[in-house]
Amino acid sequence: MASNQKNIKRAVALRYDTLKDDAPKVTAKGKGRVAESIIELAKEHGIPIKDDPDLVEVLSAIDIDQEIPSELYVAVAELLAFVYSANSEKSSP
Repeated sequence: MASNQKNIKRAVALRYDTLKDDAPKVTAKGKGRVAESIIELAKEHGIPIKDDPDLVEVLSAIDIDQEIPSELYVAVAELLAFVYSANSEKSSP
């Protein structure tokens, strides 16, 4: 049973508005079909996707619309650096 749980897709969406938020917030999370929908919406809107099962597991414990705890700042900063890099590559000619 545990091995089946490992194969279920999970996803967490974050938002970080530096003008409004003190820290990134969880805006959506889910597993199975919900996770697939989150990923599909991200793709449709050109939002970069990073595959990091360990970070997803930790972020899944945070309630929606809650800021991430300070213990996750470094891990999420690395994720945001990935997103900013991916966005700048897309906008480069």
